[in-house]
Amino acid sequence: MSVDDLGFKLRHVGVAVPSLGPATEALSTIFGYRVISGPFDDPIQKVSVNFLTQSREDSPITSMLAKGGGGAYHLCFETTDIEAAVAHAKNNGCVIVSPPVPAVAFNGRRIAWIYTRSRQLFELVEAPV
Repeated sequence: MSVDDLGFKLRHVGVAVPSLGPATEALSTIFGYRVISGPFDDPIQKVSVNFLTQSREDSPITSMLAKGGGGAYHLCFETTDIEAAVAHAKNNGCVIVSPPVPAVAFNGRRIAWIYTRSRQLFELVEAPV
């Protein structure tokens, strides 16, 4: 299977924060973000998450992230075949941090975590059926 067959598309950028409330409020006040779903407490992943979006097209945070600033933690890619995507990552030198498991925030769709040789963390999430 080729990389084109895996249907990868960027799903979200994960940002690690010490507390959801203050971080959500700051992102709302400073950048105009709003919660579109969550919070989700996921006992399998051992995390609490919110998903936010911005109501404007011209995101001021985009340039900050492009310069390496902010608290970016990982990128999440949706894939049409998570098992093949994990195998593809492993075949290309990635460490499988977590094999596919259900995720509360994605209505039970499975997610996996991979770590690249260049020390980057990526999340993979199954596309909806």
